[in-house]
Amino acid sequence: MKRTTGCFILFFFLSCFQPSSAQTTITNPILAGYYPDPSICRVGKDYYLVNSSFSYYPGLLIFHSTDLVNWQPIGAALNRPEQLDLSGLGVSMGLFAPTIRYHKGTFYLVCTLVGKAGNFVVTAKNPSGPWSNPAWLPQVKGIDPSLFFDDNDKAYIVFNSSPPDNKPLYPGHATIRLYAFDEAGLKTTGEETILVNGGTDITKKPRWIEGPHLFKKDGYYYLLCAEGGTEYKHSEVVFRSKTVDGPYEPYQKNPVLTQRQLNPDRKYPVTSTGHADMVSTPDGRWYAVFLGCRPYSGDLYNTGRETFMVPMQWKDGWPEILPADAAVPYTWTMPGAAVKNPIDGFSGNYYFRDAFKVGPLNMRYSFLRTVTMPWYTLNNKRGGLDMLVRPQTCSGKENPSFIGFRQAHAKGQAAISLTFSAAAENEKAGLLIFQNENHYYFLCQSVQNGLPVLQLYKGPGNAHAADAPELLASKNISRLLKDQKLKITANGAVYSFYYSDEGGKWVLLKGDVDAKFLSTAVAGGFVGCMYALYATSSGKPSFNKARFNWFEYKGDDDSFKK
Repeated sequence: MKRTTGCFILFFFLSCFQPSSAQTTITNPILAGYYPDPSICRVGKDYYLVNSSFSYYPGLLIFHSTDLVNWQPIGAALNRPEQLDLSGLGVSMGLFAPTIRYHKGTFYLVCTLVGKAGNFVVTAKNPSGPWSNPAWLPQVKGIDPSLFFDDNDKAYIVFNSSPPDNKPLYPGHATIRLYAFDEAGLKTTGEETILVNGGTDITKKPRWIEGPHLFKKDGYYYLLCAEGGTEYKHSEVVFRSKTVDGPYEPYQKNPVLTQRQLNPDRKYPVTSTGHADMVSTPDGRWYAVFLGCRPYSGDLYNTGRETFMVPMQWKDGWPEILPADAAVPYTWTMPGAAVKNPIDGFSGNYYFRDAFKVGPLNMRYSFLRTVTMPWYTLNNKRGGLDMLVRPQTCSGKENPSFIGFRQAHAKGQAAISLTFSAAAENEKAGLLIFQNENHYYFLCQSVQNGLPVLQLYKGPGNAHAADAPELLASKNISRLLKDQKLKITANGAVYSFYYSDEGGKWVLLKGDVDAKFLSTAVAGGFVGCMYALYATSSGKPSFNKARFNWFEYKGDDDSFKK
């Protein structure tokens, strides 16, 4: 079917949700940048959404909305060191695929801490916190746990696990399994049941059935799962049963969401869609959230896996998220009037500026692994953020002096104002664009031969992270500035790096640097890029500190405009 036909189908599909009353435009992704594996639930008129956070801290940031349009973080479920130890983990380890649910006055979050103790559940009466310490679930041998509360008050946990008897019939062979769940004791009970073996049709060797969520509607139990792996062939499939423990039949029109069948040369593609969750509104409309990627070329993207949302429908007793030939829309309209705030928003070409005059630190920021000591301070009277210059580096697996902000646009920029005087050549502070321990660029101020210098470093790439980064550019400066500005601009496949001169004008240090080096296709893993305020003494002791006077971020994507 031609692209124009697919667009007509999508227009017709979306128009089913358009009454004549006020409309609000939704911009995809609703959470731009690295916000993968979304899970959503509704309590009354309030919606709550959570994503994987891997080895970033605090863990499991929770977003809130009253209209599905405006989303704001209200807290993190794991924001105390005794709840979450991420030390020693690579950036793409840690917290995988949480699910948020609510039952009779209590919020529940289940998740997997990969590389540590495995699956757990935390609870809270208020979704903004505080949340409990983890209750570990040792019987749950797998990842992607999800809770389901039946209308008879019985509870269950489903998850992705290994093949029967740990004997795979083909690469990617997995299962979806179920335990009864004791919500009072926060533990599994009874025997484990396999609900799905392999996927929709095991004779076709489906790969990586995962990310399960259970729902009940009109007398059926629905099992919504991702299938095909979390890359280009990613998809969402659905099964149903009359009983919670099966047997489950697959929908004959699976998958209910994927983009893999579309022309890869289409304009403004969204790829790798899957890992979906569903929510209904008080008036009975249904929406799906899911992850997707926005490549700037081929399968190259630096923004990671992002959170998208579309209206969905139920047809002949089955949920359908997108028609088979429909592309994920950049914008669409939903009933009701709501005003989007481009300053505080998380979608579209938003703008963010922080002079650090209001504490605590904005919840948009993330640390690399658990913060166990106070190494930064905010001066709420005159502004600025003071950061200790510590031995830890972004190439290690400890908690460095690193405060990250997601790259949310293929085209945009991040800038800082820095006040810093290096005491030795190993001391450096500045602006980092970081994908993982080996793949990053660091634009920094330091000292060389006793004179102040601006430098640009490139991570070691696929070499060992302990290898020294490569110096790409260096510029001696006549004197230190109290307001030394540094800027990184992104333009799809290239980054450019700037500094300000004594007159405050931007000067190019090095342009058209390979951004593909930080893409998921090259760097690997499950995260997206972070711009970061960063200071290090490169493994040696230091008593110095750097002051960041402000941070600014601008998105300028024109990828999906008309």
